[in-house]
Amino acid sequence: QVQLVESGGGLVQAGGSLRLSCVASGSIFSINVMGWYRQAPGKQRELVASIASGGSTNYAGSVKGRFTISRDSATVYLQMNSLKPEDTAVYLCTVAVRGATTFGYWGQGTQVTVSS
Repeated sequence: QVQLVESGGGLVQAGGSLRLSCVASGSIFSINVMGWYRQAPGKQRELVASIASGGSTNYAGSVKGRFTISRDSATVYLQMNSLKPEDTAVYLCTVAVRGATTFGYWGQGTQVTVSS
């Protein structure tokens, strides 16, 4: 079992920055990929960025060049720069453990609101 707790969301003006953090606990030795999803009202949940245990990263096209994902032991970060109103969503941390083909553990989410 892996527990995830996010922090760092809030209200920011367009063009501003926020840094999200997600701390994992429990069976952290089993974690392979860590990632961030987001869900806006009336929209499907989408993968924002992910980072594998070896350091390889993957980004959604809409955030490439603006967001940076990184990890340190059992913590994953999402540095968000040049924020846009369309980035407004609940951001959820997630992990995939070794041997799994999908993300199986989720945090409770943190709200990010970008005002125009």
